[in-house]
Amino acid sequence: MKQVFVCVFGPAALRDPMAMERANLLNMAKLSIKGLIESALSFGRTLDSDYPPLQQFFVVMEHCLKHGLRVKKSFLGFNKSLWGPLELVEKLCPEAAEISASVRDLPGLKTPLGRARAWLRLALMQKRLADYLRLLITRKDLLSDFYENSALMLEEEGAVIVGLLVGLNVIDANLCVKGEDLDSQVGVIDFSMYLKNDIDDYRSEERNNICSLGVSVAIVKLFLVISEIFLLSCVQLAIAKNNIIKLQEENQQLRSENSLILLKAQQQLEVTQGDVSVERDTYKQSRQGLDEMYNEAQRQLKEECQLRQDVENELVVQVSMKQEMELAMKLLEKDIHEKQDTLIGLRHQLDEVKAINVEMYQKMQSSDDEMKKKNNMISRLEEKTNQITATMKQLEQRLQEAERHRTSAEEGTRRFKLDFANKADSLQRQIENRERQLQQLETDLKIEREWRQTLQNDLDRERDTVSQLSTEALQINGLKKEFHRLQDENIQLKTICEDQEQALEELGSKLSESKMKIEDIKEANKALQGGQVWLKDKEASHCKLCEKEFSISRRKHHCRNCGEIFCNSCSDNELPLPASPKPVRVCDTCHALLLQRCSSNPT
Repeated sequence: MKQVFVCVFGPAALRDPMAMERANLLNMAKLSIKGLIESALSFGRTLDSDYPPLQQFFVVMEHCLKHGLRVKKSFLGFNKSLWGPLELVEKLCPEAAEISASVRDLPGLKTPLGRARAWLRLALMQKRLADYLRLLITRKDLLSDFYENSALMLEEEGAVIVGLLVGLNVIDANLCVKGEDLDSQVGVIDFSMYLKNDIDDYRSEERNNICSLGVSVAIVKLFLVISEIFLLSCVQLAIAKNNIIKLQEENQQLRSENSLILLKAQQQLEVTQGDVSVERDTYKQSRQGLDEMYNEAQRQLKEECQLRQDVENELVVQVSMKQEMELAMKLLEKDIHEKQDTLIGLRHQLDEVKAINVEMYQKMQSSDDEMKKKNNMISRLEEKTNQITATMKQLEQRLQEAERHRTSAEEGTRRFKLDFANKADSLQRQIENRERQLQQLETDLKIEREWRQTLQNDLDRERDTVSQLSTEALQINGLKKEFHRLQDENIQLKTICEDQEQALEELGSKLSESKMKIEDIKEANKALQGGQVWLKDKEASHCKLCEKEFSISRRKHHCRNCGEIFCNSCSDNELPLPASPKPVRVCDTCHALLLQRCSSNPT
């Protein structure tokens, strides 16, 4: 793996092998997490243990956590255990005690490496892997017992990887840890998976399953995924910008060093040429010594020219690296613009869903009004039904009275026939009148019964309508509850997004402070490793700046920054240096240069 990545990252990464390994692992983690998120979103269902991108993610995480582990002695030999630092999480976060207890209770695990692998899978299923590792990297005093000083978990690459792991919270993992043989698995990274330009092999199987989800739930989940990816892109862009700023500073420093070297070479060349001319005019007898001095000056000039050529080559390399970084930054900005367009589209869809919810709410209000109208109509119909029932009761009473009158009339007729034969015709006419009245009453009663049946049918239809409206009202109430629940989820998601943005800002400020400290340490280390040449007293007879000859009254003084010899008037300055915190003597040139550097770097 190391040989592959040496070709990718160029000669800049060859300066520190541990830094090269950290950069390689960081890039592998980026590829693995990005591929896992994209394939999982295209896959459209819960991931299981046999999913190849998920298996590669665990292998990459295992390599990242193993980087820089201290070797511990045991009775059986030497070993590197991941379980030691992961056990610290339950001390820092009580919620992780449940995972650690579950890992210890698994019967099939016999090695610490197997327990560490089981712990990673359980933390991913719990969606707390990023939170647990963030708590772990904040306690570098505890991690230093398990890792070397330049390990990935103790450097800024570990914080970047933890920030990238936040995006995995959108993935639902259903892993069976109990039946797997985690002790004897071999963690080998499959690079062929990341050399492909697309990951469409896993998209075609479950693409139709995404369409079966609800519109509002799918949009909310997709909005969460896009926001997480947008945060990851912002983190990558910030890292690229910091690298570009660092390269610009190194480029500026190299240019200043190049100008100083050229100035020194020119000055030394002028001094050498002047010395040669003076010695040639005044000391013709010591021709051999002058030739030796001339050859020495020529050799120094060649060395300075070679040094200048090397610096120019290094400057060309730095410029090419800067161009590559600018190209990468443009690509990242293009990717961010595309994701912003996608985010705008999702916001439009969310606005449409809100409009649909408002329309459903208006329909619910209109249905409530219609239901109230129907209830009023039902109450009026019930009043009419009660009136019709009272009228029918009156008609029935009148019918009973008519029947009683009829019976009494028939009895009277029989009596009148026996008693009064003369009145038979008149009584017969009265009977016929009574019969006609009876027929009329029967007809009215039949009409009333038909009317009552019609009203009963109307009442049944109104009751069915009322029951249907009640069902619709219940559905509308359910939609109300769903709408309020979605509003609460949206508020929670906004709160989480704000917290993550604040955490990223704090991380960026800490990263900038650490980089400034590293630059100061580099400058001090350069001064301690002999970046300056200390000129001997007998090699200088004149001041470097004013070129006045030294004497008893005009004494020699060394500049503690460049190491050259000056007179008292040309070196009457004191400034603190990285190698010496107390103020020391420096020449006028170094004094102006150091003041300019301090003014350009206010922090």
